[in-house]
Amino acid sequence: MIDIDNAAIAFVQQQGGVVTVRLSPKHGCCGGLASVAVAETQAPNNPEAFQRQVYQGITLWVAPELAAQGLRIGVEGWWKLRHLYVDGAALSAG
Repeated sequence: MIDIDNAAIAFVQQQGGVVTVRLSPKHGCCGGLASVAVAETQAPNNPEAFQRQVYQGITLWVAPELAAQGLRIGVEGWWKLRHLYVDGAALSAG
């Protein structure tokens, strides 16, 4: 459904073993709006609206519009500033 690298798998396991991938609206400086794919180490508030997959010991919750889109989850940063990112998603107008 979504490719997730080994470092991101280890990070998600340390954070509880759950990751949600969804679109998040981002507002531009001039009033524009774009939806950006984000990955969060928590279960979704409305799991019935997501596709669920267990992969290498973690549970992935993926918004249906992002499934099978060639996305990849990685981790970047250092120490307490580490966070997940989603790569491969084009911005869509909101």
